[in-house]
Amino acid sequence: MGAPAGRPYTRVMPLHIGIVGLPNVGKSTLFNALVRAKSAEAANYPFCTIHPNVGVVEVPDERLDRLTDLVEPEKVVPTAIEFVDIAGLVKGASKGEGLGNQFLSHIREVDAVCEVVRVFPDTDVVHVEGSVDGKRDIATIETELILADLQTLEKRIGKTSGGARTGNKEAKTELAALELVKGALDAGKLASSVTLSEEQEAIVSSLHLLTRKPFLYVANVSEEQLGSLKPETLQKDLHLPSAPVLVSAKIEEELVSLSPEEGREYLGSLGVTSSGLEKLIKQAYDVLGLLTFFTAGPKEVRAWTVRKGAMAPEAAGVIHSDFEKGFICAETIAYDDYISAGSEAVAKERGKMRTEGKGYTVKDGDVFHFRFNV
Repeated sequence: MGAPAGRPYTRVMPLHIGIVGLPNVGKSTLFNALVRAKSAEAANYPFCTIHPNVGVVEVPDERLDRLTDLVEPEKVVPTAIEFVDIAGLVKGASKGEGLGNQFLSHIREVDAVCEVVRVFPDTDVVHVEGSVDGKRDIATIETELILADLQTLEKRIGKTSGGARTGNKEAKTELAALELVKGALDAGKLASSVTLSEEQEAIVSSLHLLTRKPFLYVANVSEEQLGSLKPETLQKDLHLPSAPVLVSAKIEEELVSLSPEEGREYLGSLGVTSSGLEKLIKQAYDVLGLLTFFTAGPKEVRAWTVRKGAMAPEAAGVIHSDFEKGFICAETIAYDDYISAGSEAVAKERGKMRTEGKGYTVKDGDVFHFRFNV
């Protein structure tokens, strides 16, 4: 089940996840492991990363592998996430310390922020604050992001308040939304903690606030800690809003030189069932509210990403804008039904292929064929 022949695919841009943290917490080591390359310099001194390193990572998905085994296409295309290794932040970054303003601008461009927290003890790796204290480090990073957002808001409030004083209705609505978010930031809370109406969200989203972005947390642990620490325990200890992904950057780096089979065996010997990359990507999809659907045919089996709650025409538009404009219907087979049948033809014979209209909500794992007319 694939796109109609002769229609080109648009290039679907990958998601952008910015990796942030204090210097020497293992960000660049983790980045190297994620992209399976030595593209980011990792060294034992602050500001080793000055310009952001960027790496596109194929999203591992066993469902894509199984569909490929059944269909035996000419080409297989996984979906992708782009990781951006942003230089270490320090106290005063919002005021330009440590090239902070430059680094903060890089964070502004990503879809989600992945905050790496150092938990592993190692006297050979210098900590910029002189000791390992994850709760303190998180507070430092998020304080700088909050201060940067306050600067952004104060500038906008200064421009809007004049119109609001004259009674301009739109300016008064905008000012109320801005002050609501500013109140949370003044209290040391992230902008994402504020519930906004649809109208207010449209106003605030135009500012691209750093702390309005989805956050996910990675605890960089030692090999020993990986087998003993529990995410829920760290969430409580570090006062995090969600459980962190436990990753040993050193172990992930070792996986780079191993084949997938050797990697699984190595992780198994440590009592771990999946790599840090797989766990991180799963949490990124959850945090961003995303799901995966597939197209499968003799020419290509491909994974696509769309937001949860998307209707069939929107999913069609991810493949090509013409598909959405001229959408007629979507022929779909649930992934489990497709695998159980062993082929599209058998699934169809069993009555497992459904024809869905514009009001159909995409389900994770749907295998689609879109009918359209332009």
